[in-house]
Amino acid sequence: MALSPGWRVSASFPVNRYVVLWKAVRSSGFPLFPCGHCPWRGTGSLLDPEMKAFLEENTEVTSSGSLTPEIQLRLLTPRCKFWWERADLWPLRDPYWAIYWPGGQALSRYLLDNPDVVRGKSVLDIGSGCGATAIAAKMSGALRILANDIDPIAGMAIKLNCELNQLNPFPILIKNILDLEQDKWDLVVLGDMFYDEDLADSLLQWLKNCSEAHRTQVLIGDPGRPQFSGHSIQHQLHKVAEYSLPEPTRQDNNGLTTSTVWQFQP
Repeated sequence: MALSPGWRVSASFPVNRYVVLWKAVRSSGFPLFPCGHCPWRGTGSLLDPEMKAFLEENTEVTSSGSLTPEIQLRLLTPRCKFWWERADLWPLRDPYWAIYWPGGQALSRYLLDNPDVVRGKSVLDIGSGCGATAIAAKMSGALRILANDIDPIAGMAIKLNCELNQLNPFPILIKNILDLEQDKWDLVVLGDMFYDEDLADSLLQWLKNCSEAHRTQVLIGDPGRPQFSGHSIQHQLHKVAEYSLPEPTRQDNNGLTTSTVWQFQP
């Protein structure tokens, strides 16, 4: 992945956002949550006006260059100043939510093309980022959705992206869900999350427990990163779809050409 010439990152992610406890890096001085609001699990939380204005000013609304032109998203693009600025000038934690990752693109495309997978069901989107897969689930008729990410700015971006697509915002959980007691879900989706060995091991155990306790279906999106391709989870996967990535996504992801949706079958 190349966020921009100024962002020193790689397709495998440089940090583990589920091992490092979330925190808001706010050298800009923007308050993350107005009037004592905190990371939420609900739809009623308000966006701080200054932070909303900052996100709107420094992202671009786009639906091009991805597998899902039906979905509009606020993303970091070459038309945004921070695409070109040095990464250390960005006043918040690294904006992974501002990139539409190829694993998430494949998952979102699959749900849009196969609405029966989610129609009338409960769906948990782990590491939701920009929220595209959760949005695709909503568009395809999911009954209950929870988007999960440890970055509170991702939560704000998901809310804005719901509004862009004329959807009522669904609940957003800003916590490390791997540390919480498991709820019952019909479907768990996660894209681009197998970028770190320790995280991959934790995810595998969590997904096994979820599947055994609740017979939850699990779909994983990944473009073939080595941390995923070389992990023991490969012995418990069934390929359900593979997509050729659009040229802009290939260019932004170090030449990755395809992205695959896998069903986890422990």
